Amino acid sequence: MGIPRGGTFYEKERKMTVVTKNLKAKYDEEVKKVLQDEFKYENIHQIPKLSKIVLNMGVGEACHNSKLAEAIVNQLTKISGQKALSTKAKKSIAAFKLREGMPVGAMVTLRGERMYDFLQKLICVVLPRIRDFRGISAKSFDGRGNYTLGLKEQSLFPEISYDELDAVHGMNISIITTANTDEEARALLKALGMPFKK
Repeated sequence: MGIPRGGTFYEKERKMTVVTKNLKAKYDEEVKKVLQDEFKYENIHQIPKLSKIVLNMGVGEACHNSKLAEAIVNQLTKISGQKALSTKAKKSIAAFKLREGMPVGAMVTLRGERMYDFLQKLICVVLPRIRDFRGISAKSFDGRGNYTLGLKEQSLFPEISYDELDAVHGMNISIITTANTDEEARALLKALGMPFKK
């Protein structure tokens, strides 16, 4: 039996869409024009845009603790608003008592509305909660227009309460863009509101 239209699930979806439209509207109405003026693109399809955001939590202890592995997947699902996948070891390593197929963390890939919704939350809520925050590094690009940010603890996200934390785990957030160079990607993210160090 399905969830009625007036239920909590659909209320959350509507709220998410409203927030998402704000960032998407900013990109369409402001950011594209700024990038066009700065880089003089001949075709509007050359203007860089977000492609996807990948969240990854790697925890070595998860391979020997099934409850921890399940907790990581649940926490990442809460943070992203999308079902996270458990990542498995690709090969056995005797020194770490690791066998192929054992869980070693969790990951989730966000696209479309959820991607913009997560980025809005990251910029407006999560990053300002970091102690003594003075901006993120502008050097963490990979040379192909993608940016990776590391967070030291998952409790920075409002969805995670201190009561349910069994241990503090960090995570990597990779923002994949269609930009060809780091300079273009930096300009895109800065225009969207990413607080880079000056």
